[in-house]
Amino acid sequence: MFIGLDLGTSGLKGLLIDDAQRVVAEATHPLTVSRPHEGWSEQNPAEWVAAMEAVLGTLAQHDLSPVRGIGLSGHMHGATLLDAQDAVLRPCILWNDTRAHREAASLDADPQFREISGNIVFPGFTAPKLVWLAKHEPEIFAKVAKVLLPKDYLRLWLTGEHASEMSDSAGTSWLDTGARDWSDALLSATGMRHEQMPRLVEGSDVSGTLRPQVAARFGLPDGVVVAGGGGDNAASGVGVGVVAAGQAFVSLGTSGVLFAADDGYRPDAASAVHSFCHALPQTWHQMGVVLAATDALNWYARLLESDAKQLTEGLGPLRAPGKARFLPYLGGERTPLNDAAIRGAFIGLEHATDRAATTRAVLEGVSFALRDCRDALAGTGTRIETLLGVGGGTRSRYWCEAIATALDTPVALPVAGDYGGAFGAARLGMMAATGGGLELARPPEIAATIEPVPALRAAFDEGYERYRQAGAALSGLT
Repeated sequence: MFIGLDLGTSGLKGLLIDDAQRVVAEATHPLTVSRPHEGWSEQNPAEWVAAMEAVLGTLAQHDLSPVRGIGLSGHMHGATLLDAQDAVLRPCILWNDTRAHREAASLDADPQFREISGNIVFPGFTAPKLVWLAKHEPEIFAKVAKVLLPKDYLRLWLTGEHASEMSDSAGTSWLDTGARDWSDALLSATGMRHEQMPRLVEGSDVSGTLRPQVAARFGLPDGVVVAGGGGDNAASGVGVGVVAAGQAFVSLGTSGVLFAADDGYRPDAASAVHSFCHALPQTWHQMGVVLAATDALNWYARLLESDAKQLTEGLGPLRAPGKARFLPYLGGERTPLNDAAIRGAFIGLEHATDRAATTRAVLEGVSFALRDCRDALAGTGTRIETLLGVGGGTRSRYWCEAIATALDTPVALPVAGDYGGAFGAARLGMMAATGGGLELARPPEIAATIEPVPALRAAFDEGYERYRQAGAALSGLT
């Protein structure tokens, strides 16, 4: 048996799977985000540990003596700062924190960051947060002995090891993504040293062994290995079997992600495509990110004092985009705009615009933002031959049809089951414990495939062009 632990922004999830990769048990524990100032987003790492203890305690209601491996997944880019005694120095600065936007722009202006890391230095990445810290909290910066990514703080608690892996570390702006190693040049440019970084392993390799006191507490056997694991999207890629060139998935969660596996390293930082290591050896992935996907729909539902299901279940068959357009930039946008200041908008509203029309506009706006991502990935040479749809937003058939038609690509929906970060983490734990490889990361059984609507392709092409022009105009105002 194997355990996968996925540290999300809003909660920690654990899965227990057997040797046939069937889910035996699952557990979740909620987490909250603190926003003490505008643009800030923080969590206390002690709450992560408490959540993991609660989840492991629930899973321990089953017999955990057959467990051989644990895998970790988690939200990326967070700066978890430890002193020489491994005490946490301040709350973790999260992925969606934008306080370091000036520092990010300054680092991004240094050509070596894009050249070595393969990516734009985004405000949410880890390196600019440490530059901000040196400026604004110098007494804390001076005490930093180790910087860990969020899931890797859980690893420290589980194993006593300061370790990370390539997929998560690629989102720090300190990794030489092609060489899969820390870059001393990029560390030095931000006032950091190599010894402040965790050692690196591949996501499917062993990073450490469970501490005996942890094992005894939860009824786990001695010698349980903890895999390197993966950043949330890379682990999800392993979970849905998107591990080889041509395979891709679209995720409709809080944010929207178009994730494509690659057998080579093909960075194109100017496109705002994320070029990261995958969680498996000698594989990489390209990723386009839309910061508000279901988050945009839930925001709109709150405005109407409704919920997402009520808004979408009565829309009927897919229709051509109307005059109303929605730009989903509620908290800035990544791919392809790279604009932290841009904000969303409804455009083309008129007397005849009703609730259904604006709901369709929200779904279309996110779908068109994903088409932006598709086009940006295509510009790097990354191909998409198969596309899986995952995340809560895929429960809306209308939305899936809109995405399939906007991207002119069928969207395959897995059978009911959890194929996200926790499942991918469990698979990585299985690989680390057994020495297994790609054959363990098989795609899920498909329940349905949503085809593009041929009669609406031209209308969606026209709608996308109107969306793109409106977005470019809005970006020019920021």
